Amino acid sequence: MNKVFLIGNLTRDPELTETSAGTSICRFSIAVNRRSGSADGERKADFYRVTAWRQLGETVARYAKKGNKVAVIGNIELNSYTDKEGTERTSVDVIAQDVEFLTPKGSTEDYGDNNYSQAPAPSSSSGRKKPALQSFDDDGDIPF
Repeated sequence: MNKVFLIGNLTRDPELTETSAGTSICRFSIAVNRRSGSADGERKADFYRVTAWRQLGETVARYAKKGNKVAVIGNIELNSYTDKEGTERTSVDVIAQDVEFLTPKGSTEDYGDNNYSQAPAPSSSSGRKKPALQSFDDDGDIPF
């Protein structure tokens, strides 16, 4: 069985293109933090290239952007090719079967400056103040 589950942050905005037959294809990369860091305490991450086809790819391209946290479920595909210098290379790609958006809707995250800002909380539509809580004297009697 070839199945992979990854949770990470997009390293760049998704790129949506079409094949010559008109099929949508979205390519993006995610950075997945490792559980353990290096000996000097620095956290390490692995980077994965992900491909999402058709409607899934269109949805990712529409709603995801650089820095968003996503969960990707898919399978690993190994591809062999020869580079410009004639060296035989292998690439590891993830073909997405499902992508879940984990960044809360309405939040904006700027990972370059590590500034995380949440959208303001919705205000009460009625504009009324909430009543203040009243204190009471608890004499310790249990009513039952």
